[in-house]
Amino acid sequence: MELTESYTLPVSQQRTWEALNDTEILRASIPGCESIEADGENAFALSMSAAVGPVKARFKGRMLLTDINAPQAYTIVFEGQGGVAGFGKGDAHVTLEPEGPESTRLTYTANAQVGGKLAQIGSRLVDGAARKLAGEFFRRFNAQVTGEGDTAAAADSAAPEETAPTDGADPESGAHRTKTQTKRKKSWTAWISKS
Repeated sequence: MELTESYTLPVSQQRTWEALNDTEILRASIPGCESIEADGENAFALSMSAAVGPVKARFKGRMLLTDINAPQAYTIVFEGQGGVAGFGKGDAHVTLEPEGPESTRLTYTANAQVGGKLAQIGSRLVDGAARKLAGEFFRRFNAQVTGEGDTAAAADSAAPEETAPTDGADPESGAHRTKTQTKRKKSWTAWISKS
C-alpha cells in the first residue's frame, strides 16, 4: 500500500518540526494512541488501539527516525504487532516546505505492508482505514500546533447531557428514585432537548 498526501498547516516550518518531534503532541494527535515514549536515539516505542473493518486490535510497535534533515525532512521507519490481528510495517518520508512566515506545507509518502488478519480483509478496506487515520491525525495535529487542542479537549470533556444519576439518587432532594423514575427522567430530558 502506498499513500501520498499534503497538508498546509498555519504555523511556521520550525514550529511544525518541533511538534513532529514532541511525544506529547504526537500522543494527542495519533488516534487510539495509548502511549509514545523515547526508546533510544531518534526512536520511539508506541502502543495504540486501532480498528480496520471488522479487525480491532491493540498494537505495540516502534518508530525510528532516519535521514533527518532538520527542519526540512525525515523518514519514519515503523513496525507494529497486533497479536492475532496481524502486523504492519513500512516507512513514511515526510517533507516540510515553508509557504510564508506562518504557513508550512507538509507532504508525506508512506509505504506499508500488513500481514495476518489485516491482510485478509482486502487492500481497499486497509487503504480506506489508513486514509481515515491519517486525516484524523492531521486534524488533531493541526489543533495541537495552533493551540486549539486545549479547546477541542475541553469541548470533548464538556458536561454530559443532563440525565438522572445512574445510582437513582435525586441530587436535589437527596431521595432515592426507582429505575422507572430514572428512566422517565431520562426520557423527559431527551424530549425537552428535542423541542
